[in-house]
Amino acid sequence: MSDASLAARSAALDLLRDVLRKSIPFDDAFDAHPELRGLDPRDRGFVRLLTATVLRRLGQIDALIQGSLAKPGLPKATVHDILRLGAAQLVFLGTPAHAAVDTAVELAAAKGAEPYKGLINAVLRRIGREGAELAAQQDAGRLNTPDWLWLAWRQAYGIGRTRGIVEAHLHEAPLDITVKADPAVWAERLEARLLPTGTLRRAAGGNLTELPGFAEGAWWVQDLAASLPAKLFGDLAGKSVYDLCAAPGGKTAQLVAQGARVTAVDRSAKRLERVRENLARLNLSAEVLATDAATWIPDQPADAVLLDAPCSATGAIRRHPDILRVKTPEDIGKLAKAQSRLLAHAVDLVKPGGTLVYCTCSIQPEEGEAQIDRILARDKRVERLPITPADLGADLGGGHAGDGNLAELINERGEVRSLPGMLGDLGGIDGFFVARLRRLHD
Repeated sequence: MSDASLAARSAALDLLRDVLRKSIPFDDAFDAHPELRGLDPRDRGFVRLLTATVLRRLGQIDALIQGSLAKPGLPKATVHDILRLGAAQLVFLGTPAHAAVDTAVELAAAKGAEPYKGLINAVLRRIGREGAELAAQQDAGRLNTPDWLWLAWRQAYGIGRTRGIVEAHLHEAPLDITVKADPAVWAERLEARLLPTGTLRRAAGGNLTELPGFAEGAWWVQDLAASLPAKLFGDLAGKSVYDLCAAPGGKTAQLVAQGARVTAVDRSAKRLERVRENLARLNLSAEVLATDAATWIPDQPADAVLLDAPCSATGAIRRHPDILRVKTPEDIGKLAKAQSRLLAHAVDLVKPGGTLVYCTCSIQPEEGEAQIDRILARDKRVERLPITPADLGADLGGGHAGDGNLAELINERGEVRSLPGMLGDLGGIDGFFVARLRRLHD
């Protein structure tokens, strides 16, 4: 095994430890790992793919390992994680058996697990022989989903929708792109599919910075679902908009591109640096303010307010499978309280007659529908402004509004409730909740 190959697998082992035992979000752990910067792009890509595959398929992988042990019970954490990495390569990544097994044994020696080399060799060779056939017989979606999430989704959406959610999580999400203008033109240049909302969709992977239009700031990466909230304000030309909890800034860019005068607010100065960098690349301008949106009091209210509230992000598991491993039921309750405070304050920040859009990338009802029920019950200054499929569609050229398929995303209350598993013919969508409110009076 080459030094680079060992370094890549060693980094993946470290990342698994950080996520599974320290509950550090994968992207944070990846960015902070000191050895990853020394790897070439291909090896860094392999580290990301391998670690994400283990996190995405953890339930299946652990069942395969357990079934391949001569005695019940799992070995110590480091050995267990080495087995996980090996099994992921053998069963899900198509790594040749000799390479996956040999590298796992060498990794054990490098990580102080020398006494377990024989066990690792035996277990992985058995998985190499039998794993693919056994995996095909597993209930993959259920095995890879923590019990608390499975039960919550089944109660909220029923068994059929829940099956669609967990099966969508088995697959990596595509690359979605929002353009400043001319989506049909850029779809051709980027060899992308033009979706009814105006989003461009490509297969995941590749070097973004080398794609046409990146350097000149013609577009930015943004999931289809995440692009919907900023569409709901109507004509924003010359109007003031407060974008609350704005980082990383995709919605800020949309609002500015629509002609709004935007103030982007976020409590994290570090995350706002990314907003500034993205706006600079896109040649767009907004006021950027580091402060707590729950207590911020501007000089005057705005014509429109967009609140993308901090949430559990359970709608983004296709892109961030570590969410399955780091979030807990207790997190939902804490986040729901914070969302309630933010939403109550956001009402004060919008002018009478103005529009307030609330959204989260969560599929937990406590972070979506329940928040709107609560604000409507306690604050008579706002009313729901129902969303229609036409609100979500885009002019795709020739005056044609592409709102086909989009009715599936809107619930009976006139809110967007997208779920992984929806829009399957278009390649799927992240889970999102969006509600639109009108401020009535002081």
